[in-house]
Amino acid sequence: MKRLTLLRHAKSDWDDPVERDFDRPLNRRGEKAALLVGQFARNRKMQFDLLIASPATRVVQTLDTFLDGYGNPLEPHWDRRIYLASVATLMDVIRDLPDRADNVIMAGHNPGLEELILELVPDDGASPLREDVEVKFPTASLAVMDLAIDHWADVRQDTATLVSFTRPRDLDPALGPGSR
Repeated sequence: MKRLTLLRHAKSDWDDPVERDFDRPLNRRGEKAALLVGQFARNRKMQFDLLIASPATRVVQTLDTFLDGYGNPLEPHWDRRIYLASVATLMDVIRDLPDRADNVIMAGHNPGLEELILELVPDDGASPLREDVEVKFPTASLAVMDLAIDHWADVRQDTATLVSFTRPRDLDPALGPGSR
């Protein structure tokens, strides 16, 4: 059994005049959400053997703040393939994970992360959480999946159970839609 946790980067600052999307930073609301989700992970006693992430600025800043709230040091392994990746690419990243890591957290972007959840969790009507993800996987959200596999190389469609799905607004309603 493997556990994969997905963290979407927090809200970025569209008002910042950066030349490349890759360099777009977080805004204040995003920083608050990332800290809160990190504290949530700490309070839930979530444990991770490996952190793999997109090296985009907004993901780096999300992780800096998330890890402040989480309180346990984790050294990110940066993988450029995660930046704006398709489901097929994300599946390749997962298949390349070392088997010694049973609990992995991956930080990245939508629509890839949302589509990855929808690919891994069966669409059989048995998961209300999957239906919530299908509506939207908002910024700074955290999804935890258990995969019925022994080796990361064996990951494929419909091999996961969505154990939890937490949005920043679930932890603080002020971080919900329409708030600034």
